[in-house]
Amino acid sequence: MKPKHIKYSIGAALIIVVTIIACEKQLDKTNPSYPTLETYFRNNDELLKGTNAIYSIFHAGSLVGREWFFVHDLRSDDVSAGGSQLEVPRAQILNGNASPDNKVLGDVWNGLYTVIHRANTVIKYAPNVTGNVPLRDRNVGEAKFFRGWALFEAVSLWGPVPMYLEPVTAPNQFQPRAPEASIYEQIIKDLTDAAAILPPSYGEADRGRVTKGAANAMLGRVQLQKGDYAAAKTALLAVKNSGEYNLNVPYANNFLEETEFNKESIWEAVFFENKPNTFNWGGEGGGTGDDPSQAQGTVRNQEYSPIAWRNLIPSNRFLNEFENTATGAAKTDPRFAMSVYQSGDTYNNGASVLTDDDQNGNSSILNGVTKKISWRKFMIIYKHGKGGDRAGGGNNQRIIRYAEVLLMLAECENELNNTAAAVGYLNEIRDRPGVDMPHYPTAQFPTGSKADITKAIIHEKTVEMGCEEIRNRDILRWRKKGYYTSVNEPLSYFKTGRDELLPIPQQEIDNNPQLGSGSINKQNGGY
Repeated sequence: MKPKHIKYSIGAALIIVVTIIACEKQLDKTNPSYPTLETYFRNNDELLKGTNAIYSIFHAGSLVGREWFFVHDLRSDDVSAGGSQLEVPRAQILNGNASPDNKVLGDVWNGLYTVIHRANTVIKYAPNVTGNVPLRDRNVGEAKFFRGWALFEAVSLWGPVPMYLEPVTAPNQFQPRAPEASIYEQIIKDLTDAAAILPPSYGEADRGRVTKGAANAMLGRVQLQKGDYAAAKTALLAVKNSGEYNLNVPYANNFLEETEFNKESIWEAVFFENKPNTFNWGGEGGGTGDDPSQAQGTVRNQEYSPIAWRNLIPSNRFLNEFENTATGAAKTDPRFAMSVYQSGDTYNNGASVLTDDDQNGNSSILNGVTKKISWRKFMIIYKHGKGGDRAGGGNNQRIIRYAEVLLMLAECENELNNTAAAVGYLNEIRDRPGVDMPHYPTAQFPTGSKADITKAIIHEKTVEMGCEEIRNRDILRWRKKGYYTSVNEPLSYFKTGRDELLPIPQQEIDNNPQLGSGSINKQNGGY
């Protein structure tokens, strides 16, 4: 059973909006029918509603319900366009032509800053609550986690961004772009504080809330991206040594609705199926997730499904990365068939056979053969026929898996010149029951040097974590280390000095008079 605390939006979000509107209109009087920030958040029930409002926007269409996964996948080389049906704003990002007025980027920007605003509100007003201090402090830990997460998303996509650490209650409280170092310092502080407060697990009714393990895993991600391998290793070992997680989970079970919250899952975004296959596409419900009449579902299965819109498909690079006996490997990697669908595969509990005609749009080239291939991960057609894979799906989005923790540890150990430990973590991944790939070194992936192991890490993370919104940041990090050059640059459009970052949304440039007031320009270079 999924937790119910995030099934519907929470009134605290509306309270915040009302307060801001009142400030903007400079009303002389407060409507006694509406609570204000000064009179609300006086007990744990009210504080919990404020915390749940953070989850509400996190799950919404502007973030994990839709646009968040698009931005990360489109910025990676895991995907290609499914066909001409890919909308122009998404095609721009995929092809490296994103402009400041790109709506998808603007939606994600707004979603992240809504998370930050709601988190700031909980953090600021939590001291007003005196009853049940442990619960109060847990809410603060959740809020700090989400503020750290949202700031990390923003800084890793746009570089220097405005950093708000207090709730905005007036229209003149704009912030300039802060230096990346300052933003990372705040992120690390928030996640460290969260890890010290959050519990290792929850009861049935609260599954889906962030945990100590999620905070430490996210802290490891941040430190790794920052290049502090020793600090990343410390945070990641805290996850590994907690005993809460393991890899004794069939690989495919990480993407099925029936096997949510398994022992490999560290953090999931919880979704509920909307019947009859509905999704709040626009307005307040689609933008912020605050429509109380609708459960929060994900539109991912409609966007990527082989028998629906099929907007994105696996890239040829991704498909041909898997070890295959046809290309000289000792064993064909079983994760390939658990990651993608091909024509001839069955779905709908085995009752239907996927055909070329079912799959709208482009074909792929696998080992020199042209064929129709589509994403399988997170798609719910494994148990539904045509028409059952539409919008408003209830399959949880796994944000962090334990496998990623081990892969990050492998990278840390390799960068710290502990090469044997790095190879050990890679082989632990390959030992997963049902995968059982031959240990490194292999004929195709030797491990005689740090450079060899780097190639093995890049390979293993590609085939293990494909289309899980991780590759984008990996490319950024590995490019900085010199692992990609003009010879093996994964993104054909990449232009140094521009494509490391996305354009600051035009709406922010137009609306924030303080944006360029510091030593950092309003817009990133090249846009």
